[in-house]
Amino acid sequence: MKHTLRSFFSFFLVLSMTLAQAQETTPKPKQEKSTTVSTEADQKISETSMPLVKIEPTAKTNDSIPAKTDRYGIRVGVDLYKLTRALYDKNYKGIELVGDYRLTKKYFLAAELGNENKTTDDDRVNFTTKGSYIKAGFDYNAYQNWLDMENIISIGLRYGFSTFNQELNSYRIYNSNPYFGETPVIASGKKFDGLSASWIEVVAGVKAKVFDNVFMGFSLRLNRLVTNKQPENFSNLYIPGFNRTYDGDFGVGFNYTVTYFVPIYKKKVKPTVTVENKK
Repeated sequence: MKHTLRSFFSFFLVLSMTLAQAQETTPKPKQEKSTTVSTEADQKISETSMPLVKIEPTAKTNDSIPAKTDRYGIRVGVDLYKLTRALYDKNYKGIELVGDYRLTKKYFLAAELGNENKTTDDDRVNFTTKGSYIKAGFDYNAYQNWLDMENIISIGLRYGFSTFNQELNSYRIYNSNPYFGETPVIASGKKFDGLSASWIEVVAGVKAKVFDNVFMGFSLRLNRLVTNKQPENFSNLYIPGFNRTYDGDFGVGFNYTVTYFVPIYKKKVKPTVTVENKK
């Protein structure tokens, strides 16, 4: 009996040692594979239970494109027509300085300051006009510039005032019956001082940028006299700044200018936002 129990005990001891050794030599499953399987399983569960959300990358702002700005400043120049007229007209000397200041995006304060010395030689009278004038008002730019253009197509209004004197050089009495020939020219030399006139002027003009800060332009003007102080027995046929009166209250003018722009400050242009109505 003792031998039998000892044999059973030895057999179970050997069996247990064999199982223990077999357990140690059996390859264990890799932890990474199990983790991957569980992750894929979780992903399948999440795909079936939650909707997919597509995340798009945010658009990057292009910092290399600067914001558009408008320049504000003073533009000063001269009327080339009056300055060069003395080269071919011996009876005229004059100069006109022009300038404007950009007040808003579309409106400009404008002014002209000048001096003229002109001798008018008509069939019946020869006289010399000397005086100075100033005109002030505004211009409205009706041109829509794009990119960095600064051109101007404007319409404006001026109020002009002139102080001057007239000198009657010679005259000829009108002869209604030329049978006996024309009357001789009578020399005078009489002067009329302390004269003045004022008027309203409608201006239409163009200024184009030809070089950096340099502009060329021209303007047409229609004048209407408001006040006109005239001497006795003599009419103001020519008024500095107003030009010929043509025995009436209306006149016309013209100038051709070159100006230089002096920038003072800049303003950023706010982009226009358009709202679309959805039907």
